[in-house]
Amino acid sequence: MANANPFSYYVSVWLVRWRWWLLAIAALLVVVAYPYSQRLSFDRSIENMFAPDDPLLKPYRQLKRVFAGNEIALAAYEDPQLMTPEGIARVRRLTELLAAVPGVQSVLSLTTTPLGEGIIDTTNPLAERFQELFEGYTVSDDRTVAAVVCMLVPQDQTDASRDAAVEQLREIVEAPPYGGVLTGEPVMVVEGFRYVDEDGARLGRTSTALLMLTIILCFRSLRWTIAPIAMVNVTLILTKATLVVLGFELSMVSSMMWAIVTVTGIAMAIHIVVRFREARGMGYSTGDALIACGTALAAPIAWTCCTDAGGFGSLLAARVGPVQDFGVMMLLASLLAIVSAALVLPGLVLWGRVDSDPQRAWGEGGLDFGLREVVRVVETWPRSLAVLSVVVVATAAIGYRWLEVETDFTKNFRASSPIVKSYEFVENRLGGAGVLDVIVPVEGKLDWAFLDRVQRLEERLRNEVRVRDASGRLVPGLTKVLSVADAMAAVSAEGFRKTVGLDFFLTQFQSQMPAAMQSLLGTDPESGQTWLRVMLRAQERQPSAEKDRVIEQVSRITREEFGGEAQVTGFFVLLTNLIDSMIRDQWFTFSIALVAIGLMMLVAFRSVGMAVAALIPNVLPIIVVTGLMGWLGVRINMGSAMIAAVSMGLAIDSSIHYISMFRYLRHMGMPLDEAIGAVHQSVGRAMTFSTLALVVGFSALVRSEFVPIIYFGVLVSLAMLGGWVGNLVVLPLLLRAFALRTERKAREGTLVPVGQQMAAEP
Repeated sequence: MANANPFSYYVSVWLVRWRWWLLAIAALLVVVAYPYSQRLSFDRSIENMFAPDDPLLKPYRQLKRVFAGNEIALAAYEDPQLMTPEGIARVRRLTELLAAVPGVQSVLSLTTTPLGEGIIDTTNPLAERFQELFEGYTVSDDRTVAAVVCMLVPQDQTDASRDAAVEQLREIVEAPPYGGVLTGEPVMVVEGFRYVDEDGARLGRTSTALLMLTIILCFRSLRWTIAPIAMVNVTLILTKATLVVLGFELSMVSSMMWAIVTVTGIAMAIHIVVRFREARGMGYSTGDALIACGTALAAPIAWTCCTDAGGFGSLLAARVGPVQDFGVMMLLASLLAIVSAALVLPGLVLWGRVDSDPQRAWGEGGLDFGLREVVRVVETWPRSLAVLSVVVVATAAIGYRWLEVETDFTKNFRASSPIVKSYEFVENRLGGAGVLDVIVPVEGKLDWAFLDRVQRLEERLRNEVRVRDASGRLVPGLTKVLSVADAMAAVSAEGFRKTVGLDFFLTQFQSQMPAAMQSLLGTDPESGQTWLRVMLRAQERQPSAEKDRVIEQVSRITREEFGGEAQVTGFFVLLTNLIDSMIRDQWFTFSIALVAIGLMMLVAFRSVGMAVAALIPNVLPIIVVTGLMGWLGVRINMGSAMIAAVSMGLAIDSSIHYISMFRYLRHMGMPLDEAIGAVHQSVGRAMTFSTLALVVGFSALVRSEFVPIIYFGVLVSLAMLGGWVGNLVVLPLLLRAFALRTERKAREGTLVPVGQQMAAEP
């Protein structure tokens, strides 16, 4: 039963002997850590989704600094009678209501122009000019949709709650007679984190309930259900408290931390349950069974925690802030899991005699038969299985050529969510929900010549930026281009330039439309430099390649007109590059995880062949799952971009347990085929139950309101199932081939006997 490792044996004896003190220490740690764990908060900053030195952040921060935070919420609604006195009165009333909301700095609408409600006067040529000027912002091109632009006070300059402000704005615009929608970067951030916050506890409770049900069905023991759940909760409390002490905050993808810690902790506990049950079946007392179990599993469990930490730790190399934070949290949780197991499990498992033994699952005899059949197939058709595995992986890998990135940030939310419906309305009725900006430094004093250069830039942007639509036709890539130059052109005629100075028009514009002026022309409080802003709109829902093309063309034209000092930035630019960065990070972090885990396996098994054998069955499912995404047209998003490194760290746990027992049995002299059969009946059984727990636990993530978390749960579950097949079929094939090759070389006298070759234990 037990692995003959003296250190593991002495550690196991010590844990059993001091179990009551360890349980008391666990209780004390929970009492101390729990208040801290409740202080873990969310980081709601978009900037923190990027590395601090990311070159995209400098112009974005400058944009926010110069133009009063650049935090804009857009309230829009449909009104077929908009351009009537009654319709324009409704606009005025909505504008007043929104302007009165705490946290709103200023508003811009059809009624905040110098003409006021006279903007619908068909006899006034200036009215038509103003309508055209703000078309796509405060009014649609067909004049049936009105919008009120609400500029919010920067969060660091007000005590007003951003959540409360957004909620109040939404209530106003959604109420009769408007029935409208609310969009904008701050709205998306507030909504996104509200979903994430709600997800955290709900997903954790759901995964816990599902896993408790799974354990009860598999082992029919209340004790062996409560003990692992208690261990997981101690891990969670210690992890959260440590994160608070270290100054970390939750990020957009870390709401699934509770669920993942629960799932991985239960998967580890299941290996203990199966080995403990085997020892009790051999006549061991409960204490001796736990010692034997610990002796056999101490090293494999330690290495699985290390490989989990390696998989999650590789995410620290990502350039995306939430992914890095998630990596830190899960790395810490992986290491604390083994501490919690040592503190909690011995005491709870050996506390009293009632319900002390886990039972066999209903229908487990069918699992016995299935595992024996897998061994028979592996022994009978090894070459055919190897060829089939290569064909499946190669076919799936072809799908990589069709992989696409999901750059529509609204696709991160369920289609039924208010934020998605709001963005769809703006996209379809106001000419595009994608917002990007060009900021240009004003050289010296602003004059008409400089505004002429800006207008030339705008004309080029309108005429030269092109993308391909769904039918492949070249169409304008920008749906709106607006700057203070357009405002000056709207209110002045060419003949007035010589008789009236620009300062007069700027002063009038500032006094009559302060909100618009504040958005279009500003001064950097740090450097004193004046900047002019060109506001651009584009379609949000278009392929990533077309978004990249828009950004590249706008950047090139801007450089040609104003040199390198002018900058292209905005939410559209940040989010497009964010997902692209995550895809680049995916393979980089996966490579790091692969190297780190490979080195761990080399140290653990002290054999290159065994290390390679451990890696292959777990790499192949990741290749297959990612390739299938290409075949099925599933786009890569924030959640799917993390699965490679994380799945690698989780899936290899079973390989470690499998190889450890296989090496021990071979060292004890058991023939090759018998050893594989015995490992299948022991570790293979535990692997089956733990994979079931992983899949059931991760299935809780499909309830998330944040789509990347759903993707993560589904894709990691598929990778885990693939790893289960790989470890039951591909791993024994590799171990068999390796052992036969070793025996052949031993017979030829070129290698030491197989017993000595496999004597080293992890």
